[in-house]
Amino acid sequence: MSKKDENKQHMQDPKDKYVKPPFPDQEQQEVPGTEDDMQPKADHGEETYRGSGKLEGRKAIITGGDSGIGRAVAIAIAREGADVLISYLNEDEDAEETAKYVREAGRKAVLVPGDISEEDHCKKIVQRAVEEFGQIDILVNNAAFQMAHDSLQDIPSEEWDRTFRTNIYAMFYLCKAAEPHMKPGSTIVNTTSVNAYHPKKILLAYAATKGAIQNFTANLAQMLGEKGIRVNCVAPGPIWTPLIPATLPIDKVKSFGKNTPLKRPGQPAELAPIYVLLASQDSSYMSGSTVQVTGGTPTI
Repeated sequence: MSKKDENKQHMQDPKDKYVKPPFPDQEQQEVPGTEDDMQPKADHGEETYRGSGKLEGRKAIITGGDSGIGRAVAIAIAREGADVLISYLNEDEDAEETAKYVREAGRKAVLVPGDISEEDHCKKIVQRAVEEFGQIDILVNNAAFQMAHDSLQDIPSEEWDRTFRTNIYAMFYLCKAAEPHMKPGSTIVNTTSVNAYHPKKILLAYAATKGAIQNFTANLAQMLGEKGIRVNCVAPGPIWTPLIPATLPIDKVKSFGKNTPLKRPGQPAELAPIYVLLASQDSSYMSGSTVQVTGGTPTI
């Protein structure tokens, strides 16, 4: 382990653990963006996450697993002992990079590209997982779409529909398809957002879906509790992922995370342990819960 990595394991001021804004001027033309074009690069725990067998033998599906939070979760879950199906839109290079880390952990990685806003594709994801793994123990609904607009009149109806279909319809499709293959002890972890509590006006559609996800999670936890399937969600604050330079104005990217109490955005690596907690038996009495990881931004 390098000196830099050792330092990350020791007690330190959280404000100084990672890079702070201002960030270089940058934008990406394609949504949801790619890791290689980010300045600076994000940390997904590639060099720091250490597994301890919490998920040994488990089988997981992660949507948006190619980059950002999804990549960090895939790395962590694999190092905890789970095989991983990585669902992603079309970012083949990023997905292959994530799969490399899963395989280096000694686990099986399955890549499934395609659009989760379509119910048929969601069914194919679940069927592929059953074919490859024989079971589904963990479903991480993480993929999301967002675009920023200053005016209601600037939001195309097609974009509004795409946001809801990707962020909340797909969650329903995947949970419905996966449920028959999930045994007692299985877990579902959904990604909501600090925007469910403090919606930014430029993210009208995205923030609305994140509020819906939180409600969906609380309701589904009640519906599946009798079957021994737990459902929880994570509410990240500003996290440094490709979606940021791909969807926000340059000035917002430059100052991204500056307004949190910790004065910086979070890194995907700082979220992964929460997903591991919710996927593992360490959280056996948690269901219908939301865990906030917001850099100090209040959610009350």
